[in-house]
Amino acid sequence: MGRLVSTDGLTDIQQEILKTVRQFVDKEIIPVATELEHKDEYPTEIVEGLKELGIFGLMIPEEYGGLGESLLTYALVVEEIARGWMSVSGVINTHFIVAYMLKQHGTEEQKKRYLPKMATGEVRGAFSMSEPSLGSDVSAISTKATRTDDGYEITGQKMWLTNGGSSNLVAVLCKTDEGADSVYKNMTTFLVEKEPGFGETAQGVTVPGKIDKMGYKGIDTTEMILEKHRISADQVLGGEPGKGFYQMMDGVEVGRVNVGARAVGIANRAFELGIAYAQQRETFGKPIAQHQAILFRLAEMATKVEAAHTMVVRAARLKDAGERMDVEAGMAKMLASEYCNEVVEASFRIHGGYGYSKEYEIERLYREAAFMLIGEGTSDIQKMIIGRNLLKQYKA
Repeated sequence: MGRLVSTDGLTDIQQEILKTVRQFVDKEIIPVATELEHKDEYPTEIVEGLKELGIFGLMIPEEYGGLGESLLTYALVVEEIARGWMSVSGVINTHFIVAYMLKQHGTEEQKKRYLPKMATGEVRGAFSMSEPSLGSDVSAISTKATRTDDGYEITGQKMWLTNGGSSNLVAVLCKTDEGADSVYKNMTTFLVEKEPGFGETAQGVTVPGKIDKMGYKGIDTTEMILEKHRISADQVLGGEPGKGFYQMMDGVEVGRVNVGARAVGIANRAFELGIAYAQQRETFGKPIAQHQAILFRLAEMATKVEAAHTMVVRAARLKDAGERMDVEAGMAKMLASEYCNEVVEASFRIHGGYGYSKEYEIERLYREAAFMLIGEGTSDIQKMIIGRNLLKQYKA
């Protein structure tokens, strides 16, 4: 085991968790990941193994049946899992976001109802904010929840739901009329229950099927259509309408740390593959690792992996300390995703023609790395967030 992506100051428990997850990844994920990914097959056995390890309850408080671990522990676990197969880290990401939002913003009744079952994986969460006609402009959502005598009626179309088919609890952001003078105060998060699967999965809720993607395969990414879906008022997250935007943004910060951690995991695996291949492949009578061009490339790859890991750890620790970290999360996500692409491409070049073959793992990583650039907000969006906050902090 090399020295990259090591983290100072971890407790014995954190170290033991990471050791266990790393062993699981090496034994249960890496040997089958490429085959399952090429088949676009859901990793059922891997997910069941993660349930047994308690990973679905990693950040859920002990009083609700979870392990009560920190965002830092979660980020480091995600790095390990993404190193094995990025899609598997996606299975737990939106689940964690929903669990985190419930923990931070849910009523006590909502926490008791959902968190214990989420800790075991019996309830699986999905996160629904985006829509077909919008990307990162959350204020433009059109899905609307209209008040009725006994609750609300939701109509609209949602897009890019990770775990859209396998989940049975979806946190859905909707427009509501709260009479506020700001569009951001007229949004509400609803906890929509449904059955796993495709088709009509609840009254007024349809999940058409999996979206076919370039990468990020195996996992179910879907649309969700709501047509006069009736929902009670006690399914409003936190019990009070009009706070949905702020609840979602809190969850997105966790999501950006997650995507940054995923990018580090992919980059680390690409480096491992590249440095191993460079010592096996020979040209001009010696391993290509002894050629200066390849040696320099390996040095740059390792440095980028380490820098990205350090930024992700810093953002996670700030969140754990209860400090605002939207800028740091944006920086970590942007840097990690950009470096991930650069490291994967460098490893791809080291592999030469074999990197283009589906028999080699780097081919899969090459397609997975592209998703890091757009997941949880593009690099351009991160730059806008970072830049605007810098102007506030350094106002002339």
